[in-house]
Amino acid sequence: MSAYLELSHLGITFDTDKGPFCALKDVALKIEQGEFISLIGHSGCGKSTVLNLVAGLLQATQGGVVLEGREVNEPGPERAVVFQHHSLLPWLTCYQNVELAVKRVFKGEKSKAEMREWILHNLELVNMSHATHKLPSEISGGMKQRVGIARALSMQPKVLLMDEPFGALDALTRAQLQDSVMEIHADLGNTVIMITHDVDEAVLLSDRIVMMTNGPSASIGEIVDVTLPRPRDRLELAEDPEYNHYRQMVLRFLYEKQKKVETIKPKAQKAASTKAEKQKAGAA
Repeated sequence: MSAYLELSHLGITFDTDKGPFCALKDVALKIEQGEFISLIGHSGCGKSTVLNLVAGLLQATQGGVVLEGREVNEPGPERAVVFQHHSLLPWLTCYQNVELAVKRVFKGEKSKAEMREWILHNLELVNMSHATHKLPSEISGGMKQRVGIARALSMQPKVLLMDEPFGALDALTRAQLQDSVMEIHADLGNTVIMITHDVDEAVLLSDRIVMMTNGPSASIGEIVDVTLPRPRDRLELAEDPEYNHYRQMVLRFLYEKQKKVETIKPKAQKAASTKAEKQKAGAA
């Protein structure tokens, strides 16, 4: 039985001034409908590249992405992206920013009244009904991100892609938005892939945590199945042994990978230095 979304031996190599650079190699992952997946790893491990491949913003050089039996070759409304920065158009109101997406997807399918109702429904989902006619400059950073999420949800995507959506927010706002995303995911049952650097966030929100190895040629190192019952309460989980066990598993993986990188670098530098000294001595 095929998966709802499959990353089939995914790889991508970029041409650079210094020659080919292999960013990802043999990334294989099957995701079921309604799963919440977090991608975590050190900077440069290819998390955003994976997300861009699923979004259709990049083309794989090896393998591919298959959604409901169809290969992903280009961007499409069935895969909506929420970026770290809200990307709202500053001259449009919150309502109008969501309206842009709704018109693009549902023009000819919904009447004006139906589109208006749908826009207001999605703003209500993220608790932004009160700011319908406000400009982005008139609301906080957390509110802007809520509108960005409403815009993505308004497209009724089969897969919601989130690239560190809470990374630029303060701790309290971040926690509030995490809770909102959990509630929305519970209500809609949508499939979510989220990039994060926050271990606690990954454990709190995810059904599975996909831990990436360091690049180049990054791949999937380990996958943690998070079987904590839903709905999840962050205060109760803080002292939950199972929650802390998952947290330690992820931290251990990240720490060991970073430790290996820090060990390899001095060795490589020493080898390069020794080689240079030998060449210098030979020239003399």
